[in-house]
Amino acid sequence: MSSIKTDVLIVGAGPVGLFAVFELGLFDMKCHLVDILDRPGGQCTELYPEKPIYDIPAWPSISAQGLVDKLMEQIAPFKPEFSFNRMVSSLERLEDGSFRATTDENEVIEAKVVVIAAGGGSFQPKRPPIPGIEAYEGTSVFYSVRRMEEFRGHDLVIVGGGDSALDWTLNLQPVAKSVTLVHRRPEFRAAPDSVNKMFALQELKELDFQVGQVTGLTGTDGQLNSATIKGPDGEVEVACTRMLPFFGLTMKLGPIAEWGINLHENLIPVDTEKFETSTPGIFAIGDINSYPGKLKLILSGFHEAALMAQAAKRIVSPGERIVFQYTTSSTSLQKKLGVAG
Repeated sequence: MSSIKTDVLIVGAGPVGLFAVFELGLFDMKCHLVDILDRPGGQCTELYPEKPIYDIPAWPSISAQGLVDKLMEQIAPFKPEFSFNRMVSSLERLEDGSFRATTDENEVIEAKVVVIAAGGGSFQPKRPPIPGIEAYEGTSVFYSVRRMEEFRGHDLVIVGGGDSALDWTLNLQPVAKSVTLVHRRPEFRAAPDSVNKMFALQELKELDFQVGQVTGLTGTDGQLNSATIKGPDGEVEVACTRMLPFFGLTMKLGPIAEWGINLHENLIPVDTEKFETSTPGIFAIGDINSYPGKLKLILSGFHEAALMAQAAKRIVSPGERIVFQYTTSSTSLQKKLGVAG
């Protein structure tokens, strides 16, 4: 099996993981990020993209999505690679001291350093209270979209009222045979433009919107045939060969707990010099780590990323002299950032 080779594997693409790319990039380290979500940003973009943040230096107020957008712009010169909709399911140390990570999609990533920046852990989808749904999970019920082609030609039911539900309703409508969006009320938590587009497609009879809840599923051998929707006027049976429930996310430590790292109350203890874990070469930054005086702030995670990068460089390039430089005065750093005159 071919593997992706990189200097640093970063587990988690939230703000702290993204800023780590910048700090590591200043030391010429190549980064590959893995995140269980379908885009960068972590909690910021998934849970409160429009929520203002007031304690980012030089920004009196910036939205969570705005912060992520700026971080992506900042790290663009370093050309990081991303694996989205993925979870690192196993991690092993190789004979040369580097690490081999395998994702739940059987991708293999080899890195000299691993940085865990997974916030409170990995996001796990919440299972809706539909009797017997477990029998269809992974076969015809999915909690994320990894490949749109898997939904081509199917009768699709999407359940939820947030951005994920509306976005995928619009994106999959041209692909699926039919799309039915189900939400318990006609008001949504999604972007108004997406909601307006959905209602416009409903007017054109290019999709269906049902107010109510899915209360039952029918099918055989993991393959759905129909879904029962209970609404204000009673129950209706809707053709359904694929279902996407978007009922929010919960945080779990996930496979990280099996990596042999010392844990304390589902957090990872680290030192405050390098933010290294009990396993040499594996670092933890951001909300997932623990140390005396720890503050769970994005600002603190940025500081941790800067110190971690110094230690990571010594592992990636042993024996190489590390010269501390300021981006304001270093011509070499400015060339890396593409701002040198």
